[in-house]
Amino acid sequence: MTQRHLQAVLRMYARGYFPLGLERGVGWFDQRAYGTLYRAVIPLDEGFHIPKSLRRVLNAGRFEVRINSDFPGVLEGCATRGWTYRSETWITEEIKELYLELYRHGYAHSFETWLDGRLAGGILGVALGGAFIGDSMFYRVPNASKVALVRLVEHLRARGYELFDAQVMNPHLARFGALEVRPEEFQEWLRRAVQKPVCFVEGAPVSGV
Repeated sequence: MTQRHLQAVLRMYARGYFPLGLERGVGWFDQRAYGTLYRAVIPLDEGFHIPKSLRRVLNAGRFEVRINSDFPGVLEGCATRGWTYRSETWITEEIKELYLELYRHGYAHSFETWLDGRLAGGILGVALGGAFIGDSMFYRVPNASKVALVRLVEHLRARGYELFDAQVMNPHLARFGALEVRPEEFQEWLRRAVQKPVCFVEGAPVSGV
């Protein structure tokens, strides 16, 4: 990926678009591709809700959290929904290469849960300034992706992030207090967030746009 191409990709993310694999090539879309005008955002304040049943799992401490320990494994897990079969997916081979390039340049990250030394689940996303764009998640072990979500929110809070973009609402996200935000409000929120000089991990780019 050339520097020019990299900057073009980052600008698309900064404008609120996300990539989807097509039969030929890569397309860039926003939430309207899923039939809604509203953008889903996971709150990083007291609005974030941890279901009671999950609190017991968290307290048990079964899962180990790692960051970028197995990015290709998380990418593959998201593409296959965590299992060994392949079903229809938006993560095509071209999308995989795009994410691997973003990872090599320090913008894409995997937030992972491990159990007994094996990857159990994780979240795939792109960090731009103080915005984290969550693109996909998967699990192989029950509750693994839920634990990853909670620990990721804690991580984003600790690093000073302002926005956790979840793109499109679903019942799973709603259980955690996710919000549906009007497009103009989301765009302003995103514009402010990407300008904030924070980074996801030490050594990662502070801002890409």
